[in-house]
Amino acid sequence: MSPAAPSFELLPGAGGSPVLLHVPHSARRIPAAVRTGIVLDDAALERELDHITDAHTAEIAARAAGAAGLTPWRFVNRLSRLVVDPERFPDQREEMLAAGMGAVYTRTTHGEALRPGDTDGEPLLARYFRPYARAMTEAVAERLAATGRAVIIDVHSYPARALPYELHGDGPRPAVCLGTDARHTPPELLAAAREAFAGCGDVGLDSPFAGAYVPLRFHDTDQRVGALMVEIRRDTYMTEPGGPAGPGLDRLAAALGHLVDAASG
Repeated sequence: MSPAAPSFELLPGAGGSPVLLHVPHSARRIPAAVRTGIVLDDAALERELDHITDAHTAEIAARAAGAAGLTPWRFVNRLSRLVVDPERFPDQREEMLAAGMGAVYTRTTHGEALRPGDTDGEPLLARYFRPYARAMTEAVAERLAATGRAVIIDVHSYPARALPYELHGDGPRPAVCLGTDARHTPPELLAAAREAFAGCGDVGLDSPFAGAYVPLRFHDTDQRVGALMVEIRRDTYMTEPGGPAGPGLDRLAAALGHLVDAASG
């Protein structure tokens, strides 16, 4: 991709759809200026991208959007989470700081150095994190203005076996993990997700990853914003790590499309 390629993209859906499919971790692209601050050699960086990237989740979201009765909006990160992770808190509230994986990562999935420990993350936050957060906030505000509500469905994946960076990797690892937020995940949304993914294998709750993304402007204050994280175990649809997709992708995309339809009603 060219240096002018967007770092994120809002793909329009139907004007009456409240649903926003959020795909934050599907890309591998790292701008050249950011690459210079990463200490891994090229081969090691490719291996790290294999482990850290939620491969093919943008395709799952795209197919789900195409199958849905009312096309959802999609907000897709076009840069690797090794640039910045847009779903982390940008301050000391972020528990993943303990693993060197706050909004700007300094460690890899296996605990090795990714950037020097004294890296100043502020330039990356200013260039990439805050514009992303503003744009996502605006996208949610537009759904609220258009429909009176917004439903953010995060589309993620995770490895079949826990990686060293995981803080809660000793719990269940179901085929589909649903991450929830106490104030923003209504029971009917959770029930719809359980039903939609029932044919994709076992469906679990908040393990190995918990929570759901809500822009800070709305978090804990505006219950018109619903949120659910969908974490798909990678061996159900692809060859790990970083390999091609398999037939499971179609089944998961169809299930996500059913969830979009349920959340749109």
